[in-house]
Amino acid sequence: MRIVLVGPPGAGKGTQAAYLAKNLSIPHISTGDLFRANISQGTPLGKQAQEFMKAGELVPDEVTVGMARDRMSQADAAEGFLLDGFPRNLDQAKALDEILAAEGTALDGVLDLEVPEDEVVKRIAGRRTCRSDSSHTYHVEYKKPKTDGVCDECGGELYQREDDREETVRKRLEVYHRETEPIIDYYRAQGLVVTISALGKVAEVTERAMAALSREAV
Repeated sequence: MRIVLVGPPGAGKGTQAAYLAKNLSIPHISTGDLFRANISQGTPLGKQAQEFMKAGELVPDEVTVGMARDRMSQADAAEGFLLDGFPRNLDQAKALDEILAAEGTALDGVLDLEVPEDEVVKRIAGRRTCRSDSSHTYHVEYKKPKTDGVCDECGGELYQREDDREETVRKRLEVYHRETEPIIDYYRAQGLVVTISALGKVAEVTERAMAALSREAV
């Protein structure tokens, strides 16, 4: 299956993508991983991306599209893939259609994870991160530390990252509504979109997603 996963920040796309890719036996291709891999390997596209990032500028669509094209051409993606974070806007969505059409394939479905905006803000703004080890994360409601403000693992101080502050989250949501949400209508016109609620436990959302994708594939 060739699937695009969409949803607002805080919808749990990364978590669901990992589970879905494993269940479907296809690679999970995320924009973040594409950038990290190309930059660390010093590819021409990675060098271009790094130059823009160092200058504090957005990486042009053609660079992102080029990275995605290269990754989708790898052997493990021959039978399908799950795209997470790409396409991010209409131009990228149209470029993806062109790439797949040139290969004689097409998307099988677009999975839209739906979460109310207030829940998104609560999920992200409630995150707390350990200053000593950023891999240790907590939540003021969903994953409380044993001692308030202290990491269970190493005793480090827990703090709220700038990216997790409510005002930052709302700005990210504005960007999502303006740039990414239009691709849902674009794909809906092609009959590809299945929308599910991303509320509930991780396993419940995964089960919901698998059922929706199974119906889409029939």
